[in-house]
Amino acid sequence: MSDNAPFRIAALYQFTRFDDPAALRPALLALCEENGVRGTLLLAREGINGTIAGVDHGIELALAHIRQLPGCAAIEVKESRAGHQPFHRMKVRLKKEIVTMGEPDLDPLAGVGTYVAPEDWNALISDPDTIVIDTRNDYEVAIGTFRGAEDPKTKSFREFPEWFRARRAELEAEGKSPKVAMFCTGGIRCEKSTAFARAEGLDEVYHLKGGILNYLEHVPAEESMWEGECFVFDERVSVGHGLAVGDHSLCRACRMPLSPEDMAQESFVEGVSCPHCIDSRTDEQRARYAERQRQEALAAARGEEHVGARHDKKADG
Repeated sequence: MSDNAPFRIAALYQFTRFDDPAALRPALLALCEENGVRGTLLLAREGINGTIAGVDHGIELALAHIRQLPGCAAIEVKESRAGHQPFHRMKVRLKKEIVTMGEPDLDPLAGVGTYVAPEDWNALISDPDTIVIDTRNDYEVAIGTFRGAEDPKTKSFREFPEWFRARRAELEAEGKSPKVAMFCTGGIRCEKSTAFARAEGLDEVYHLKGGILNYLEHVPAEESMWEGECFVFDERVSVGHGLAVGDHSLCRACRMPLSPEDMAQESFVEGVSCPHCIDSRTDEQRARYAERQRQEALAAARGEEHVGARHDKKADG
C-alpha cells in the first residue's frame, strides 16, 4: 500500500502494570471517538494491546495519550497504511489478560526470551539445533509460516501451554535439551510464550522481535524464509513482504481467511458460506447471513456504512 494512503494503522502492545484499568478506559475511548480513530484496544492489569486506524492527526493524538499511560512511554508501534478505514467502530475492552493464555501466575515482566532482530532471525532458525515454533492459531498458520516451523495446531492460545509441555516431554525423551525460537504476528504472544517456556525451566529461549510483521517489513523477499502470507486482524486480512496487502479475504459467516482457491469453490457464497463452514451452519443461519449481506450491499450502493457491519476480529498479535 502506498505511503500516501490516507489511513494509518497502528498495532501496539505493552506489558506493564495498570492498578485500575477501568479508570483508564473512558478518556481513551472518548479521545479516539472524537478524532475518528477506530479499532480495538484491550486493557488489563498486565497492560494494553490492540490495533487502531485513522487519519494521521487522530492516530498521533491517540498514541500520545497511550504513551502517557503508566509504563507506556516507550511503547513500540507497528504502523502501515490503508486506502480505506479498516475498522467499523472503536472499542476499548477490559480484560483479565491482554492476550489470553490462561496461566494466572505467569508474569511476562519477570523474564521473557531473548529478542532476535529480523536481520538475525534466518541464521537462528537455520541452525539444526533450533526448534522453531509458530505460536499462532491453526487458521493463521494455514496461510503462511516460516520454513521448517512447527505448527502446534491450536484453536486458541489457551491450548499452547498443554501442547508445549507435551512437546518438551517428547524432546527430553529423545535426550534433547531444546533451543527454542518462537514467533507470532506482532510479538505479544511470544512475550508470554517465551516467559512461559522460561518459567517451565528452559534456558535457551528466543523470539522474533516485533514478530512476523517486523520481519516482513525489514527482510527483503529474496532473502526471506517466510512462506505464504501473514494473517492480520483487520480488513486487510493478510499481508506479504513489505506489508503489501495479500490475496486473502475473510468469510463473513465463520471469520476464516479465504484464499483465491477457496473463493473459487462452489461452497463459497459471499457473506454466507465458505469451504470451512458450509457443513457447520444451518439453513436458518445462512438465511440470516444472506439478509445481512443484502443489507450491506444496499448500504454500499447508497454510499453509506451498514450499521450492522462487524468485520474486525479481536485484537491479537
